[in-house]
Amino acid sequence: MFDFTVVSESKKSRARAGLMKTSHGVVETPVFMPVGTLASVKSLSPEEIAEAGASIILGNTYHLYLRPGCDVINLFSGLHSFMNWKGPILTDSGGFQVFSLAKLSKITDEGYTFQSHIDGSSHILTPEKAVEVQISLGSDIMMCLDQCIQYPAEKKETHAALDLTTVWAGRCKKTWKEKGENRNALFGIVQGGMYKELREKSAFDLVKMEFSGYALGGLSVGEPVDIMLEMVDFSLPKLPLGKPKYVMGVGTPENLVELVALGADMFDCVLPTRNARNGQMFTDHGTINICNARFKYDTKPVEEECLCYTCRNYSMAYLRHLFMAKEILAYRLNTIHNIHYYTKLMREMRAAILNDAFDVFRKEFYRRRREM
Repeated sequence: MFDFTVVSESKKSRARAGLMKTSHGVVETPVFMPVGTLASVKSLSPEEIAEAGASIILGNTYHLYLRPGCDVINLFSGLHSFMNWKGPILTDSGGFQVFSLAKLSKITDEGYTFQSHIDGSSHILTPEKAVEVQISLGSDIMMCLDQCIQYPAEKKETHAALDLTTVWAGRCKKTWKEKGENRNALFGIVQGGMYKELREKSAFDLVKMEFSGYALGGLSVGEPVDIMLEMVDFSLPKLPLGKPKYVMGVGTPENLVELVALGADMFDCVLPTRNARNGQMFTDHGTINICNARFKYDTKPVEEECLCYTCRNYSMAYLRHLFMAKEILAYRLNTIHNIHYYTKLMREMRAAILNDAFDVFRKEFYRRRREM
């Protein structure tokens, strides 16, 4: 079961608010998905993730296929029961992880052959296998297997990767129709590097295949932010208005505001969780580093107006003490606040779109940052 409806659109930008219905609940868009690569958003329980405001999380096919393995997850009839998460789950196909983590990986027309980064064991990840694993995981939204390339990349190399991604998308769609269409959604991934004509070709070919939704891949891989935004600005209008549009692996709060303005609906990024473990906290007025000496005697919370568990109960002096002492609680409390901040930002953008005041929200967002 999957459905997406646009319920409101901004009159002064392409920002839009939607409802995405899945077997495990309704997701309001625009939405940020915390990254739970290994069936866990690092340092938090599923209950804490939900309390922090997250409605959907992300898992990863490559990692979960290798450990604990589908045989273990099948004992629980899927990832939801295994990790006790009640809401929807999106799973990435694993192609990027093979590209970036696996030892001695090799790509052919058939798929990826690679050695596990864990124990060196040999594996092959084909488009068919990627979909079958994701069906086994029981994810609400599955991603097609795509070929990832480095930045920068020559046009010839980018074109070849695009063509292979398109062929693989067709094979993923065939497997999905045969084995999982009624239970899971399947998104196609637009590739094409930093070349507009290749992005347009990829979008055109994927739209003809009619997927449940569409993602922009191969962005936020080291290119300047202005180029990333240019590619998104160009690519999103090439995708169907009535389907969810997902920009993968992005990004900072500023990125999210700009990408929502361009018409994106869905996002994921490790920033709020990874940076929390490095002592960086996101606030309405910008980012702060909790290890800064000026917080040693600060009795205030990270944000006075914030309603997250961390800000309701703890001071910056205490958070700094925990972080400097390397206490595990530091990572937990920092992560709770950052996820709450990201989900709150998305709710505020949605409310502004529904009130046709997104341009006002956007100006206020940057004004607050200038005040820091």
